Amino acid sequence: MTAAFFRSRTGPSGEELIPQAEASSGWGDEHMRGLAVSSALARATEQQVETLGRTDLAPTRWTVDLFRPTRLRPCTTSVSVVREGRRLCLIDSVLEQDGRPVARASALWLTPSRSPSGAVWSGGAQPEPPPVGAELVRAQHRLYFTEKTGWGDATQSRNDARKQIWHERIPVVEGETVTPFQMAAGIADVVNVAANFGSDGLEFINADLTLTLARLPVGPAVGFATTDRIEQHGIAIGAAVAFDRTGVFGTAALCALADGQRAVDVANFAPRA
Repeated sequence: MTAAFFRSRTGPSGEELIPQAEASSGWGDEHMRGLAVSSALARATEQQVETLGRTDLAPTRWTVDLFRPTRLRPCTTSVSVVREGRRLCLIDSVLEQDGRPVARASALWLTPSRSPSGAVWSGGAQPEPPPVGAELVRAQHRLYFTEKTGWGDATQSRNDARKQIWHERIPVVEGETVTPFQMAAGIADVVNVAANFGSDGLEFINADLTLTLARLPVGPAVGFATTDRIEQHGIAIGAAVAFDRTGVFGTAALCALADGQRAVDVANFAPRA
């Protein structure tokens, strides 16, 4: 069974999330990876929707701001409902460490309905997932794809070709089943790798991520296929479509800052034991 990002314990102020090895980042010995941060905030947000009893809502937009380094230290989350209406709910959440916020998220949940009958243009991106049964890079729970080399590991992906990543789900908290929303919201952070991993490794660190969902993913894994990347003066923006074995279910975008002095060797990255 895949290890979780956190274990839960009760602290003086309520639940605390204790980072596990799976939460460690390639950016430094004490850094927590964005997948874990986004997953923890998504879990807190989804729990709030359940508390409201709004089974009619579906997650539609998820935005995370990673504005301080997040360390491998105990975390707490807090949630506030900005607006709850008949057809929408807007929820903010914050991740805190050592008494101060280190990341925040904003989630928009909408009520699904019947689509109108009018014909409207729709995007044409239809990425293909890896073959069924393809062996993942086990330490990373993923496979890489480039337009030059096809599906494989990160070593064969050190080039300037457009990339995709296929990633299996990782539980957020030990003993809990990861939900489709938590899976998609957490894994969306790999768009930074899909967009910015090049010939010299990963030289950009993302400051945010935004995921939009037309539906929830189906199955135990999701993919992100880069559709665009623009870079000027050390600032890069990347865009991707999110897909599963059924088809495209959303989009993702992020902004990243150059950090070439400590580029991550993605090919050899593995969470610390």
